[in-house]
Amino acid sequence: MSKEKAQPANARGREGAGEPPRRRPVLRIVIVWLLTAGTLLLLSASPSAVKVSSPDAALAAAALIGLINGLIWPVVLRFALPLTVFTLGLGVVIINGAIVLLVSSFELGLYVPSLLAGIGVALAITIVTTAATSILAIDDEGFWYRNVVKRYQKRVAPTGDLDHPGLFFLEIDGLAHDVLARAIRDGNVPTLARWLRDGSHELTEWETDWSSQTGACQAGLLHGSNEDMPAFRWWEKDRATAMVTNHPRDAMEIERRHSNGRGLLFADGASRANILSGDAPHSQLTMSTALARDRHGRIGQDYFAYFANPYNVIRTIALVAREVVSELWSAHHQRRLDIVPRIHRGFSYALVRAWATVIQRDLQVTSIIADMYAGRPVAYTTFLGYDEVAHHSGIERPETLATLRQIDHSIARIAAAARDAPREYRFVVLSDHGQSQGATFLDRYGVSLEDIVESVTTGAVAGMEGDPSEALGFIGASLTEASAGDSAMAGAVRRASGLKKDGHEELHLGAHLEDDTSAGSKDEQPPQVVVMASGCLGLISFPREPGRLSLERITALHPTLIDTLREHPGIGFLLVRSHEHGALVLGPAGANYLDEGRIEGDDPLAPFGPRAARHVARTDGFEHCPDIVLNSTYWTAGDEVAAFEELVGSHGGMGGTQSHPFLLHPRDLELPEQELVGAEHVHRYLRRWLVALGHLEYEPEAEDGGQGAAGVPAAPEAV
Repeated sequence: MSKEKAQPANARGREGAGEPPRRRPVLRIVIVWLLTAGTLLLLSASPSAVKVSSPDAALAAAALIGLINGLIWPVVLRFALPLTVFTLGLGVVIINGAIVLLVSSFELGLYVPSLLAGIGVALAITIVTTAATSILAIDDEGFWYRNVVKRYQKRVAPTGDLDHPGLFFLEIDGLAHDVLARAIRDGNVPTLARWLRDGSHELTEWETDWSSQTGACQAGLLHGSNEDMPAFRWWEKDRATAMVTNHPRDAMEIERRHSNGRGLLFADGASRANILSGDAPHSQLTMSTALARDRHGRIGQDYFAYFANPYNVIRTIALVAREVVSELWSAHHQRRLDIVPRIHRGFSYALVRAWATVIQRDLQVTSIIADMYAGRPVAYTTFLGYDEVAHHSGIERPETLATLRQIDHSIARIAAAARDAPREYRFVVLSDHGQSQGATFLDRYGVSLEDIVESVTTGAVAGMEGDPSEALGFIGASLTEASAGDSAMAGAVRRASGLKKDGHEELHLGAHLEDDTSAGSKDEQPPQVVVMASGCLGLISFPREPGRLSLERITALHPTLIDTLREHPGIGFLLVRSHEHGALVLGPAGANYLDEGRIEGDDPLAPFGPRAARHVARTDGFEHCPDIVLNSTYWTAGDEVAAFEELVGSHGGMGGTQSHPFLLHPRDLELPEQELVGAEHVHRYLRRWLVALGHLEYEPEAEDGGQGAAGVPAAPEAV
């Protein structure tokens, strides 16, 4: 049987997408030339300082700009590459501006007074030409195919046994099952909808643990264990410090605790843009390996390779500019129409959003395609864009769904590129958690959780909410990773970012969370009270009190704290451990004695689903369970929660769709009849799929002794 006939629909990709697209380079050159000239004339007619004497002058200047770009761009970029990487591609704008300024000096009738004006002209030309060619579909896919897919076909040589189909996991961070179902219905994910309707794939819902966030969920999915991960960030008394999932050093420590060396990607697999690596030998944009210096390949070179391609840089600049404009417009639109809930979104966030939705997405797509042409048997990548935009805009707002459509298009490109890969590939699209929506706790009540705790406790209270943008963590980790290695370009990035060569430093952008909460040195005492936010999950710890504090001890120290929290309308329930009764869940009108199996009054866990007690009891057993854990109220009538961070869409706890992600998997890779509960449970079946495709390295070892495939306790067959 031929390879093409053996391939499922998802490996063939979109209709005709795997064939080399028709080439019309002359038409494209003419269109871009005319658009560039037209842009110069429009700028001349505007109040700007840029002037063009005539249409003929505009045509001549446009031709010279294109010619110089084509001739000297590769040489200039070779020397300017470190600046390009450190500025995430935006440094090339300066080069383009200089080229425009150079052309104006030839007295062709184009007047550009300064470098700043030249940068403005270069940006305008890039935005106009990219937007127009995209709208007209002038060979866009063909141009991308030649500059990305064909490039990797030539430069990457496949290795290893290619007889068995590969399995690639494409995660859409934060996308709930129900949101995806509506997106399929409404045409917002045409690629995934086609796979589902063609019968090649099935859509399955699964349920997270209490901690519905990427760190805990990816630990379960990739390593088969997410034990002792109560939230996205938490306080560890034995180490007198905070653990923050998206800090590279902390992610490395989390992976050390949960890895047995045989994670989901251990057998020549690749990790791209994840929190944890799944023990992949090949990794990029991965938090847990950003500081590792003993990895395969030339560390950080993927960044330089990406930005060394003029097509990538120009396209990235144009798409970043478009994304920034889109974000500023959508934020203005929400304010003008008084759309609620909403939060403040400034220009700096627009740049961060552009990183998540354009730069990181394109980097990981090209890396995944390179992995396919290298014949990797398994890979896992996380598309961050939907989660990032949903946090700030809302889970189904127009700009959020537009981002989801872009991710769907990227998945189509990956699937199309698989047609020419050296082995057959299957694709599983999944999410690690969902999101729930609602006005923030601060917006609803005018006070933060930290304010409430501070008002009823004695001693200093240290708050730890963190920057609401998860993409900032990835930007910092990416620059940290790009600075690694011995190349001159890596050294330039190190000098620009202030990092040392020893690889022990990491670059943090935005809020430096640990600065306010770490003990600093052995002689300094930790804060008396630490309040942390993890979406709609709140954590309160008393670092100077050893061990897990009991309800009785907390009440003795702070007599009104527990009652203040349980009676607040924005707090659905809190978990605390009683010396007398064990694990205890308290709500405004009742209590659930988890260890005693009895309920007093109204069960505070009732609105959170039939397995809420099981999830909460598991967290109570963690070594680093905080002294008090809170979950936001879930208003079932409006399907809303109130995040303790400034997030419109949030996750981290229970309530609504945040706990219900999805698996879109090939139909022949079967799942059990019973429901999938917990990321560890899902991990078992992901490994079984690899075995079913012929990757016998993932079979449970004989010495497991009843353990799961990754050497972790097996999830029950029936949940």
